[in-house]
Amino acid sequence: MREPFAKIWARASDRKGGDAALESLLRPPAHYSSLDTLTDDRLLAAFTRQIFQSGFVWRVVENKWPDFEALFFGFDIEKMLLLPDEMWEQKAQDPRIIRNLSKVMTIRENAQMLADLADKHGSAVAWLKAWPSSDLVGLWQYLKRHGKRLGGNTGPYALRRLGVDCFMLSQDVEQYLKHTAIFDGGVTSQKSQQAIQAAFNAWQQESGRSFNEISQTIAYSVGDNLAN
Repeated sequence: MREPFAKIWARASDRKGGDAALESLLRPPAHYSSLDTLTDDRLLAAFTRQIFQSGFVWRVVENKWPDFEALFFGFDIEKMLLLPDEMWEQKAQDPRIIRNLSKVMTIRENAQMLADLADKHGSAVAWLKAWPSSDLVGLWQYLKRHGKRLGGNTGPYALRRLGVDCFMLSQDVEQYLKHTAIFDGGVTSQKSQQAIQAAFNAWQQESGRSFNEISQTIAYSVGDNLAN
């Protein structure tokens, strides 16, 4: 059963030492980036960065990221689509980056997805900005179907990095949603994700807060993240 957001907030506030302390922990979408300043190459860069961080030590990716930008021409989509196969293989062996051919090849495939979107919508950024926030899970599913290695939390984390208002299905949030019967079965099923979206839409209407803040509040209201 869906709890009122006020009840979730009260529990998180109590765990974190009061309303002011909890408020200081929350991050609105603009904390990460701004869609107003994005270009399509930054979408490709964010997707690639998150793909390489998935299952890897993120600090290593961060430290090597300037070399990624240089080696892949600032993730210019047209240039990515013009590179021949042998050059991709050469770049995947460059010691300046993390040498993983399968992940490197996602750059070309995701560049093609973004190029196709730009052909239809003027730019991939325009498509992203026009996507309704009330169907965030539909956006996740699109990236999973049409992109490469953007399923699970990879796509959502990349979107949050870009400044898209995203709730996150972290372990704490997922367990809370299942425990309160917002969904049953697998969290990745279309039925479950639609039910989760409906719950977050309702909490947003109740609270006036961003999806980012709502999912963070849920995480702070459960699990092992008590204030010291």
